[in-house]
Amino acid sequence: MSSFRTSLHWPVQSRNENALSSVNFDRVARPYRWLEYMSFGPWLERCRNAQLAQLTGARHALLLGDGDGRFLARLLKANPLLRADVVDSSHSMLCILDRRVRRCGPQFVQRICLHHADALEWSPEGSYDLIVSHFFLDCFFPGQLEQFFNRVLPHALPGAQWVISEFAIPRNAVAAYLARGIISLLYRAFGLLTGLRVRALPDYETALLRRGLVLTHNRRSLAGLLCSQVWTLPTPPQK
Repeated sequence: MSSFRTSLHWPVQSRNENALSSVNFDRVARPYRWLEYMSFGPWLERCRNAQLAQLTGARHALLLGDGDGRFLARLLKANPLLRADVVDSSHSMLCILDRRVRRCGPQFVQRICLHHADALEWSPEGSYDLIVSHFFLDCFFPGQLEQFFNRVLPHALPGAQWVISEFAIPRNAVAAYLARGIISLLYRAFGLLTGLRVRALPDYETALLRRGLVLTHNRRSLAGLLCSQVWTLPTPPQK
């Protein structure tokens, strides 16, 4: 059986910028896939899967806010030696993910450990050569993002890859204007549905560069509105 650990329950602590206690992603867990397809068709799923071919060598992964498990199921199939910790604040999302992986077979279930937890409070116990966050970093305020990176990156092995799928602002001026409107609308809609108070994309790239990670793969889609990236933690030179 998959291991299902509850590290933290909602709500948590006080309601301030450094706590996500007012957010409830359970409300969108069941309709999430259909909301996604109604708004962007297959493009978000294509964005999540864009880097799968780069991940076949990983052995221990940390997945953050993977949602309903579609990506995890494909990752486990593509990499039969991989084991994964999965962290999500939504119990409903984790249950949907668990059912999806179970349908893949018992050999898949035994390779995952589920953690119902606030990513800002959860403490990793292992070391990872792969970290995955799909449409997850855009849920943080800048200060929260710094706190989150400081908590997770010490557990990344030298040479580890971090796969990130996110919305982005295109370089083209007209496309950028349209993208800002779409992203603003998405934030407002998601805020109404879940209680999320973030209203702007965080600058995670600068934060990762400052911590020494290198952008090794970068794909854009939907005229630059979506990006799929692989960031790599360099291996220290041998003495």
